[in-house]
Amino acid sequence: MKIYHIYHSCFIVETDSSFLIFDYFKNKKDSKEDFDFNQLLDSIFKSTKALYVFSSHSHQDHFNSRILSWSREKEQTYYILSSDIKLYGGSTNNLYTATKNEEFKINNLKINTFGSTDQGISFLVNIDGMNIFHAGDLNWWKWPDDTPEEEKEMESAFKAVIDDIASINAGIDIAFFPVDRRLEYNYLCGGQYFIEKLKPKVFIPMHFWEDFKTTSDFKKSQLHTSTKIIEINHNNEILLP
Repeated sequence: MKIYHIYHSCFIVETDSSFLIFDYFKNKKDSKEDFDFNQLLDSIFKSTKALYVFSSHSHQDHFNSRILSWSREKEQTYYILSSDIKLYGGSTNNLYTATKNEEFKINNLKINTFGSTDQGISFLVNIDGMNIFHAGDLNWWKWPDDTPEEEKEMESAFKAVIDDIASINAGIDIAFFPVDRRLEYNYLCGGQYFIEKLKPKVFIPMHFWEDFKTTSDFKKSQLHTSTKIIEINHNNEILLP
């Protein structure tokens, strides 16, 4: 397996059989980059492996309609889009619209969907013997200026989704989850709770834009866990292996 960090909340996962792209909205050059995104995408189009494109919701930092053109470059392209994403224009082949709390199969993928504490859904994908979770905008969004009532409502909503994920008893191998410094001193809450309750083997921070120090600070804060936490240092970075 190979994991590429693209930008913000977008990652590409390459498995033995497939490529999975999560929440692409744009790519951005970086002076330290390990690869050129457009060259990588071209190699994916030419590969015999199938391509699965996931979009967790319609927010502009998680979805770009550009992805719909990729099926013209590669016949084996499949789209799994949250139901809040509205498409306009011509039809798209191999398009699956998903809502929360579903379970379905596409070829050799088993997909479970869960809720979010913002818009859209989150994904748990089983492929080639691995469980891969992408949170979308699921997070404990505990803002410094929230009222006590807002804090309580958010905490209950977030923990309810985590309980839903735990209820299917699927060990998570790779988790992509928001670690967002805009929450100030609360930025640790969601990721820390996720790790404590679900114990993923590998935790990969996201949704930090280009504040890469957030990922190293989060890693340093989690001293008492067996979960491997990945530090991200730039856009277009190879994270694993």
